[in-house]
Amino acid sequence: MANGNNVTVVGNITRDPELRFTGSGQAKVNFGLAVNRRWQNRQTQDWEEQVSFFNIVAWGDMGENAAESLSKGSRVIVSGRLEQRSWESENEGKKSIVEIVADEIGPSLRWATAQVTKSERRGPSDGAGPGAQGGGGPSSSRPVANEAPAGYDNDEEPF
Repeated sequence: MANGNNVTVVGNITRDPELRFTGSGQAKVNFGLAVNRRWQNRQTQDWEEQVSFFNIVAWGDMGENAAESLSKGSRVIVSGRLEQRSWESENEGKKSIVEIVADEIGPSLRWATAQVTKSERRGPSDGAGPGAQGGGGPSSSRPVANEAPAGYDNDEEPF
């Protein structure tokens, strides 16, 4: 991610991850994340808090893993990029949203423990093809970054 559009947030999931599939069969998961910021007001000495809400999007295997592993209330770390998409609504005209497209999602271990289970790599057919057992080298079929599949129209809703 060398384009300068990097963001890392830590927060609590506000709604269970919703897994859907595009017309071409690509997995996409969406969930909400609440990020709290707390500070002490220097004049009143009172603690103040602000909460920001973000929509998180994860594609492919990571999206499927997130849907299987995470639930409302889970505390996670999300690293990715900000992405804006727009679409036409029949009743409301043109709409737009800024989301965080995740490159990595992990549990926060600050106040919890986690059990990590490595997923079997899936090849082009059923996970048993070449590259399914590889170590992530140049011949690996594993994508470098989490991105929409080739030919995906960002103006098209995937559901």
